[in-house]
Amino acid sequence: MPSLMRQFVRLATACMLAVVFAIPQDALAQSHVVSLAELQRAPVASTQERQRKIEAIQQFVSSPMAEKALKSAHVDAKQVKEAVSRLSDQELAQLAARSSKAQADFAAGTLSNRDLIIILVCIAGLILIIVAVR
Repeated sequence: MPSLMRQFVRLATACMLAVVFAIPQDALAQSHVVSLAELQRAPVASTQERQRKIEAIQQFVSSPMAEKALKSAHVDAKQVKEAVSRLSDQELAQLAARSSKAQADFAAGTLSNRDLIIILVCIAGLILIIVAVR
């Protein structure tokens, strides 16, 4: 009986070694590990998306109507533009979406100049408040 057990253990060990060494290690590693190129693409894409949102908000604040509205509300447009880059990703995404929607609604005629000015002043005030709280 003990010799039968030894033979079984040897056979099982041989099978395990054959399986382990028959499969290339690179194949195992590549199927479970994210490639370096993919790791590098994610932060670049995130940074580019963030920059696009910052530019969208800054463009909204830089329009002649916006600058006039901010000036009438005694808000420094330059200060608002600088504060935009200090927003978190979530805050930036929300404000970029709101500013894009406001611009689209204004272009479609859904909003009046007065409505756009109110929205703009609210967004600028929100940006300044968020940055000041930090």
